[in-house]
Amino acid sequence: MRKARTTVLAILGAVGLTLSAAPAQAGSAQAMGNAPSCVAVWHKVGNVTKTGYARNDCSKRLRLKIVWAHGADGACHTVDPRKQIKHKIPRGPRTFDGASTC
Repeated sequence: MRKARTTVLAILGAVGLTLSAAPAQAGSAQAMGNAPSCVAVWHKVGNVTKTGYARNDCSKRLRLKIVWAHGADGACHTVDPRKQIKHKIPRGPRTFDGASTC
């Protein structure tokens, strides 16, 4: 009985560690799309929509678009330094792929 309880606790502990690590990874900065590394990208998921964001932290003006998997991407925009763009889509199977130059 003790061995079975220890095994269950070990499994629950592993699951708990996995679930607690996920939010930290979701908030971490990572290169997505083909935009330069000085472009910050993130997204927010609401009840009905998802919104992708890209902020130009580079020292020069860039042409950027928000990139989504399994569907159309956002339009190309000229983005000055320290400015951001966003693109909103309905929630569903599409996933945020970051920002790309255009």
